[in-house]
Amino acid sequence: MRAKKRRDWLIELATTHPDWVLGFQDEVWWSRFARPSLKAWSAGPALRLQQLSVDPQDAEPKALSCYGLLRADTGQRLLRFVKGRPVSQVTEDFLEWVCERLASEGKKALLMIWDNASWHVSHRVRAWIGAHNRRARAEGGVRIVTCRLPSKSPWLNRIEPCWVHGKRAIHEPERPLTIAEVMERVCTYYGCEQLPPLEQDVG
Repeated sequence: MRAKKRRDWLIELATTHPDWVLGFQDEVWWSRFARPSLKAWSAGPALRLQQLSVDPQDAEPKALSCYGLLRADTGQRLLRFVKGRPVSQVTEDFLEWVCERLASEGKKALLMIWDNASWHVSHRVRAWIGAHNRRARAEGGVRIVTCRLPSKSPWLNRIEPCWVHGKRAIHEPERPLTIAEVMERVCTYYGCEQLPPLEQDVG
């Protein structure tokens, strides 16, 4: 599998350069109503969590989109929620923010593993990464080297299990969480700073 070989090559390459960062990137939807898959021992029939009902007066979104990057060097999760949905423009905003964070630490390159989502492989995003890298080489900054994984091979992306554990950790069995509560619980669980959501440009 060529994608796996390139992934493994990037993983090995990152260990040879202390100012390079290996990162596993993905997006996730945090639902206020869907119940996570939980396993527990029971002597009787298998128990299932009841699906929460939607209050017609509840005007908040049913789910919240989130971009994340798992750093291989520190184990830190860099998260940004999204007011809207994952699109190319939001992907660019997230990558720019990540590179600014890494540049502040003196890093020179982000070796990033992600999947083939349309907002990753679009012409717009590929052109943005190319322009960003030219600017980084000319002016200094963090270059981006990508490895695209098949969408049907999530086990190759180390951030995927993080989402599963996070959904189990923040779920509330008695009532739907508010959007603010979802954001607070997610950031508390992952130990990351809660920042204003990135906004999808709908203009």
